Amino acid sequence: MKRVYVTTALTCLGVLAVLVICLRLLNFSSGKDELTVGFIYDNDESTGYTYNFSLARDAVERKYGDKVTILTCSNVLDDEMEEPLRDLAEQGCDVIFFNGYSSLVRELAPDYPKVQFCQTSYMDMSDQTVPENYHTFKGEAYQGRYVSGLVAGLKIRQMISEGTITEDQALVGFVAAFPTSEVISGYTAFLLGVRSVVPSAVMQVSYTETWSSYVLEKEAAEKLIDNGCVIISQHTDTIGPAIACESAYEHGKVYFVGNNMSMSEVAPFSSLVTTRICWEPYVLSAVEAVMADKSIESVVTGHVHGHDVSAGFEKGWVEIIDLNQQVAAPKTQKAIDNVVEQFRRGYSNFVFRGNYVGVDPDDPSNVLDLNEGYKENENTSYPTFSYVLKDVITIVK
Repeated sequence: MKRVYVTTALTCLGVLAVLVICLRLLNFSSGKDELTVGFIYDNDESTGYTYNFSLARDAVERKYGDKVTILTCSNVLDDEMEEPLRDLAEQGCDVIFFNGYSSLVRELAPDYPKVQFCQTSYMDMSDQTVPENYHTFKGEAYQGRYVSGLVAGLKIRQMISEGTITEDQALVGFVAAFPTSEVISGYTAFLLGVRSVVPSAVMQVSYTETWSSYVLEKEAAEKLIDNGCVIISQHTDTIGPAIACESAYEHGKVYFVGNNMSMSEVAPFSSLVTTRICWEPYVLSAVEAVMADKSIESVVTGHVHGHDVSAGFEKGWVEIIDLNQQVAAPKTQKAIDNVVEQFRRGYSNFVFRGNYVGVDPDDPSNVLDLNEGYKENENTSYPTFSYVLKDVITIVK
């Protein structure tokens, strides 16, 4: 009997040893226990775009705690990207995230094949060949722009009903950085959201030719207000337009629709609502993928286009925040919920559609009939709609 017990004990020990080895092998093959994660910002957290992006860094810190070491570089201009990029890679970063528009990221990625480089989309990558360790991503911003335009349209409709303005005074202003397809797509979706409620509404767009200038953005907003705009929105980085609206509100009601970050503190009387791209889902999934030694696109949930990923409300990549219930028109929240639900169910073809003619600002002979519709973000996370709507959108100096 003793021999049996000894044999059984030895067998159990052998099985246990095999299990321990297997568990170690599984643990080893499952990826890394710790990561070093880098972030490079084109600006600092005092600006809306960078502040909004930094929330993803905070989410990584909350989720992974001591398992991650986070290194951050701020105020990095596009043409000065190389030094901080190499510095972070050589400090041992496993994955680096960028919110800038520099092509240097893609060019330098092959120099560090063990590092994953993730950049917010800055161009249409659908026909581009990219390094294996280079990735792009962006939320489908036109969805949020359209819904925030709906909120603005409901407010304009209320102003018309109350006699504050007349139907032909439904003028919207937009402070824009550059005439890129990203910017044009956003302000067009915004106006189409407004016109879904107020078909007579038209828009004036003023370009600042910079992403971030408080003075220029505020001046552009003030000129639009002087032109008679009753709603102002923006695709720039500072609080300048919101301050302009709040100041003007004392003399005549002008409302503001924000982008990236809430403006309710700086514009409590004029701020209506804010739309934001939520970067957290992608960044958290990318970190998870690198930690598990998996390809990023196999872990991220969204519309995958090779090494490029996008998503909208359905995956939480776009959000509507900070609805000012004291200022917004009645039943605005219900209207928001109804349209957001359509996006979540995959219906989006109603946005860039209607009796409109779009004109290419670089080639007036190139026109687009929107009666046939235009599907945004079909093959790329970078917005591609680049036509200015004839007779309803005017570019002003």
